[in-house]
Amino acid sequence: MSGGVLRVGNCSGFYGDRFSAVREMLTGGPLDVLTGDYLAELTMLILGRDRLKDPSLGYARTFLRQMEDTLGLAHERGVRIVTNAGGLNPAGLAGELRALAERLGVPVRVAHVEGGQLPLEGGALTADAYLGGAGIAACLDAGADLVVTGRVTDAALVTGPAAAHFGWAPDAYDALAGAVVAGHVLECGAQATGGNHPFFRRYDVRRPGFPLAELHADGSAVITKHPGTGGAVDVSTVTAQLLYETQGARYAGPDATARLDTVRLTREGPDRVRIDGVRGEPPPRLLKAGITRLGGWRNEVVFVLTGLDVDAKARLVREQVEDAFARAGARPAEVRWELARTDRADAATQETASALLRLVVRDPDRRAVGRAVTGAAVELALASYPGFHVTAPPGRGDPYGVFEAVYVEPGAVTHTAVLPDGRRVPVPVSAPSAAPLRDVPEPPLPEPLPPGPVRRAPLGLVAGARSGDKGGDANLGVWAETDAAWRWLAHTLTVERLRELLPETRPLPVTRHVLPNLRALNFTVTGLLGEGAAARARFDPQAKALGEWLRARHLDVPEALL
Repeated sequence: MSGGVLRVGNCSGFYGDRFSAVREMLTGGPLDVLTGDYLAELTMLILGRDRLKDPSLGYARTFLRQMEDTLGLAHERGVRIVTNAGGLNPAGLAGELRALAERLGVPVRVAHVEGGQLPLEGGALTADAYLGGAGIAACLDAGADLVVTGRVTDAALVTGPAAAHFGWAPDAYDALAGAVVAGHVLECGAQATGGNHPFFRRYDVRRPGFPLAELHADGSAVITKHPGTGGAVDVSTVTAQLLYETQGARYAGPDATARLDTVRLTREGPDRVRIDGVRGEPPPRLLKAGITRLGGWRNEVVFVLTGLDVDAKARLVREQVEDAFARAGARPAEVRWELARTDRADAATQETASALLRLVVRDPDRRAVGRAVTGAAVELALASYPGFHVTAPPGRGDPYGVFEAVYVEPGAVTHTAVLPDGRRVPVPVSAPSAAPLRDVPEPPLPEPLPPGPVRRAPLGLVAGARSGDKGGDANLGVWAETDAAWRWLAHTLTVERLRELLPETRPLPVTRHVLPNLRALNFTVTGLLGEGAAARARFDPQAKALGEWLRARHLDVPEALL
């Protein structure tokens, strides 16, 4: 295929997203390709545990159920489907889909991409390289209607179809980078149409539609959604998703390195935002890979403290539990206490009169987080602070995982397209950059605002934010929506100011990246999430609300902006 506009939609941003989205996207308007992203670092751990129980599993079973409902519809409408729901077992899911198509009498040609799995060493549960879109393109070029992959990059679900449709060469870096950016905007589903947006009150986000991109041969795209669906597509919703879980100005992937500092966003009409100007560079020399391991065992008890003397009550129960650990000689390797003051004075309901004291324990030995913890907590029921109760009975403990990002030579994987007729086609490696990936020099900042009166106010009145996780690091993107607000934000929200506003970041390395085209700053907080989301070491293990905490912090804001 070549030429024309390629309409690529999304129906899933994670394993567990809206089940009906596949049908909604297929029936809501014109579409050429429907993509679904089911994988995340935490998902790989879940699929790894599934595979331990049953080696025939390891894929997102939800997708198979969705296809039972919609495979015939996709075939009738001529929509090709590309998904990473294959997880750790793309061949297994592809086989199930072929059997499903035969059972339903739908003549669908199924292909899959494999070869990204690495040897499981050092107790690893999963080890997978992030592959690019070339294998997907090979499957589509061979006539596949449905392509299943494992751990490809999220953007590969778009670069693959685009490269196949427009006939891009592997070194068409500008075009590929444009598709990378469009793919990044689509990958999290309704986050591009107003979902999780900091200014959510602007939009009707009770049931936002899913996004689609109208891709052009030069790599530019228009982000939109089907007519009549909820939510919105505007420069702000696209900016929010564009900053999500990215870091510096160079957004590296195995197809191309996209220069985020070159991205231009332009409102083209209602629910239409054009992305153009994206410059691309060769991919980095090494492939990123993700390794998950079972890190040990974890347990949690949440004590409810109601009414007066909350601090004293918390101190008492903490001393009692610690004493019980000492008497038993069985203190877990890691013990964390956190008091959340959710209570209010003179509250009208019991719940709003209550605070939560959270005890989290972790240990390599399951026994250390089991009876030793539950007994210490339960035996206090009649012998501790007044009003003693917990949110749920303590359990026996659960396993937790850890995530590690590593970088491997492309030769460590055997990227292979398995075509609809069963032929196995090796996928060549893109020519990598000879230079190491480096941050771009910081661009010049805009002129600061002239001095004027200020008022103490939340940052969120004048700035949006979107945050998330990259392994153990937190990503925090902050943007302004006017030139005046940008002139203030760029000079005010330094690394030092961020550390003042978010004290938990003070002992950690923090890096700031400036993206003037987006009026945005992107911060990376290294190590905030410990061993990653699967380890569940924090109250918010994926840093989803880190940006909202920042927006709620007060500082001196120019009255002209308020």
